[in-house]
Amino acid sequence: MPDGVDDKFYERADAHIHLSNEQLEDIDRVRASASMMYATARFNAWISARGVRTKEEMAASREETIDYFLSEYRRMLEENFDDYVENFAKYMTPAQ
Repeated sequence: MPDGVDDKFYERADAHIHLSNEQLEDIDRVRASASMMYATARFNAWISARGVRTKEEMAASREETIDYFLSEYRRMLEENFDDYVENFAKYMTPAQ
């Protein structure tokens, strides 16, 4: 488990994935992915706003905040992408 991750981290992540998987019944995976990314971006903007007192303070932290979230997303995407490469047959072979 990565540093700073509590014991419910993956459970919460799986709940978001489960919701996106449910949406695949009505839309394609590209649209479901775009919706999840938008929701994450919107939520992270809200989290950032909650951490400051004024719009000026928020504006001043814009680049640092965006760099942080982009860096974390990139790290997580690389980790998961590499996991899928390593376990492609296991993850992508339909269950028998």
